[in-house]
Amino acid sequence: MKSIQKALSTALALMIFCSLAAGASASTFTDAHGNTIELDESLEAYTGFALYGADDAARKGETNLGDLWTDALYWFAASGAVNEYFEEDDVTAGNTEIAVDADHIVALWNGGNLRADVAEGKFGAEQLAEVLPYPNKVAVVYMTGAQLAEALEAASQGLPYTEETADACASFMQAAGIRYTVDTGKEYDKGEAYGDNWFKAASLGRVTVEEVNGQPLDEAALYAVITSNANFNGMDSSYVFQSAAEENGKSTITTAVVRDVIWLYIGEELNNVIGDGYSAPQGRITVK
Repeated sequence: MKSIQKALSTALALMIFCSLAAGASASTFTDAHGNTIELDESLEAYTGFALYGADDAARKGETNLGDLWTDALYWFAASGAVNEYFEEDDVTAGNTEIAVDADHIVALWNGGNLRADVAEGKFGAEQLAEVLPYPNKVAVVYMTGAQLAEALEAASQGLPYTEETADACASFMQAAGIRYTVDTGKEYDKGEAYGDNWFKAASLGRVTVEEVNGQPLDEAALYAVITSNANFNGMDSSYVFQSAAEENGKSTITTAVVRDVIWLYIGEELNNVIGDGYSAPQGRITVK
């Protein structure tokens, strides 16, 4: 009898331990840098279709998840919501809002930083943390239209996607506020080596910018590119982002965490339901 009671006690203790462990894993997440972050379990949204980021989907071409992600970043800047997230030094220097109008705002997000699908049905903070397991913050980079075109040329150099070019394709940009075409039949003109997998663009020719917010690209105009702190600092092929940020002192990394911005957009603009407009890629990027 005692042995039975002991076995039951052990089993009960194990069940309690597993229950507590499950609760803990549901409320925290270890990001790609080894940081343990608290997840807001009250966040919940619904999608009637899968949003694609896994299996390098966002490195190969436009995806519906890439559209959603960049729309959130574009909205964050164009709506003025970003104004509350400028660093103290920026505010002191008078850098308190986006310095261009909405027609000159573009959001770019590298496909290598979309790591998982969001499955059909309800999803929460844990699913978005799996999509972006990095503690990225929202950055604003001011660049000319000519620099923007070069940034897209360099970002697309790994296409067409193959097993051999998968690493280089991590820099491919999902986009909002801009529509562009990549002609992979034209060879990328490799300039100076940049990092392990990329080269600076010696000339432009593969990428054609079709329009920016309904208008032709103006090479001399100033655009605000909303992206991540990683691109701001020149990650992957983003040498243009880094040099443009150095040239324009209003370029900055805000205090806004990207995952929080995505949730803000889903809640405030989409009422926590991913609508049919995101059921498929919206035709912003053409890869020939």
